[in-house]
Amino acid sequence: MEQTANQFLGHEPVGRLMRKYAVPCMISLLVGALYNIVDQIFIANASYLGSYGNAANTVVFPLTVIALAIAVMIGDGCCAFVSLSLGRNEPGKAKKSVGCSVLMTAVSSLFLCAVYLAFSSGIISLFGGTVNDETFRLSKEYFFYISLGIPFYIFGQAMNPVIRADGSPKFAMISTLAGAALNMILDPVFIFAFRWGMMGAAVATVTGQAATAALAVWYLLHMKQVRPSKSDFIPDLSIMRRTLTLGLTSFLSQISLVAAMAAINNMIRKYGAMDSVFGQEQFAQIPMAVVGIVMKFFQIVISVVVGIAAGCIPIVGFNMGAGLQNRVRELFTKLISAEACVGAAALIFAEFFPKQLIGIFGAANESSFYTDFAVHSFRIYLCMMIFACVNKACFIFLQAMGKAVESTVLSMIREIVFGVGFAVILPVFFGLDGVLYSMPVSDILTFAVSLFLIIRTYKQLGSAHITKSANTSELQKAG
Repeated sequence: MEQTANQFLGHEPVGRLMRKYAVPCMISLLVGALYNIVDQIFIANASYLGSYGNAANTVVFPLTVIALAIAVMIGDGCCAFVSLSLGRNEPGKAKKSVGCSVLMTAVSSLFLCAVYLAFSSGIISLFGGTVNDETFRLSKEYFFYISLGIPFYIFGQAMNPVIRADGSPKFAMISTLAGAALNMILDPVFIFAFRWGMMGAAVATVTGQAATAALAVWYLLHMKQVRPSKSDFIPDLSIMRRTLTLGLTSFLSQISLVAAMAAINNMIRKYGAMDSVFGQEQFAQIPMAVVGIVMKFFQIVISVVVGIAAGCIPIVGFNMGAGLQNRVRELFTKLISAEACVGAAALIFAEFFPKQLIGIFGAANESSFYTDFAVHSFRIYLCMMIFACVNKACFIFLQAMGKAVESTVLSMIREIVFGVGFAVILPVFFGLDGVLYSMPVSDILTFAVSLFLIIRTYKQLGSAHITKSANTSELQKAG
């Protein structure tokens, strides 16, 4: 069989590989998450937008996550497929997966863009944008321009893990950093100098996304080892199906988060209207703006967590494909430990420095109700961050091992059964606080399930019955 340049993944020290792949991936995803957050920081500090603009940003944010869900399903699935294929010394299948993934990315991104532009008003209403007239107006303005950039966003995000699988995690990081830096430069120019408002924030974001997509196109034309030929871009249903199956967990973890956000936004709108303070027109947008900010902080932390875990996908996939389960077990231990540390650090910030965190998002321009509710929200909503981080790492690691069913079920339990369920049920008993309680309760219960799967995975990885052929039986279905 043809040998690949990725053979070092099977013998280089696991800790060194983890640093080489996980750190650039973590930075890439962290920077990607900062796109929307940077917009929100500048919006919040623009006196003519304030909490209304913040609330509008919160409404649109889940809609960008839908685009991200499609991107990571294709990109992470391709990354896992390519890595497993290279571990099996089957570069032909790896190249075919890349070609089909580019095709799927182009078609799906254009379709989503068309849907967003055609049904913008209904979609914004579905995600709580009708909390008041000004929030709705700003949401529509922001959403229109963000929708125009959806093809660039999906393509750049989908190709990022493909580039990592080709052995270039640093380029993947640089392409994302370039787009984010451009966005950060243009945001204050468009929002403060030109006073373009929500349009300015969106145009800055789309410009950065276009830059990342352009760099991804350049790399695809200069790939190092998985360079597809013209024939690889012809649809192959078996490989497309297997690629999407391997990426299904990534998709569900993102799309189910959207469902949770929709439930949370609507519960905030409903129970906020019953509150003695936030039921007043001038304060109605505050709960949605504040919870959106808390969720953005959570998104930053989860981007670090997912980045570390997703960066390990090529390492896990190659070693599983090569039958080196002891190395996979060692990597699992290091990953869980690292994610728990990230969660502990985030917990300290959320519990001890909430005023400083909310101050970044324009608290000085708002009423005391804004700051008080924000401090309250940070401390309740994020009190189980350690469990949340370990849970997310478990989802992705199982996915990388080819255990799509276990990974998908665990993700669905967390985000749909618990995430949506508790967000709808708890406010009935606790009002607005019930929305905040839904997060820690969901993470505690999910961790109980994750712990069972973690223990079982350790036992399986330590078993002599795991063989190279068994580990890659899923890959053979694509053959």
